[in-house]
Amino acid sequence: MEIRSRIEDAAYKLFKAQGIEDTSIEQICVEADVARRTFYGHYTNKHALLGGLGISRLYSQSEPMLTLLMANHRSTRARLDAMIEYIASNFSTFSEFDRQLILIAPSIFAQNAEQQREIGNSASASFTYLITEGRALGDVRTEFSPEILAATVVGTLNMLTTSWAMNSDYPIFDKLDEARALFEQLICKETV
Repeated sequence: MEIRSRIEDAAYKLFKAQGIEDTSIEQICVEADVARRTFYGHYTNKHALLGGLGISRLYSQSEPMLTLLMANHRSTRARLDAMIEYIASNFSTFSEFDRQLILIAPSIFAQNAEQQREIGNSASASFTYLITEGRALGDVRTEFSPEILAATVVGTLNMLTTSWAMNSDYPIFDKLDEARALFEQLICKETV
């Protein structure tokens, strides 16, 4: 994992600075301080590396984020608020290259159904856990199953992310605030 991370970090830096087409695998290997055969032990080509970058930087964040939220916040409403703040904070640092990664990653998913299922299941499982824990706290509504509520959260966040990636003028921060209100109304019990 450490070597894979070095390769991805080096590639991300070079792709952002030089562009995807103008960055060679050799340059990535030099920047990451790995042999070419080590690169090919992790990625079949530059396109696969781009997919890996998209997945690790953008699509594999739900589990670590939710672990933090669960540890640092006591109510489901506070966890949902912190989740939106975390996501907004990430969007504020994203570049044009991150937009490209968001759009490229699904094409990599299409070629690897197992990886697609794994990432989808991980995001759904994380949000299902958050909602199930909220039920145990007594602050989550019970009209819908945790799985359906989690699917709503994941689907909404995926649509917002894709819309932002396709349109640089998309009002992502306004839409995240709207999503926060939707999630709170749909998931959380009214506070008294």
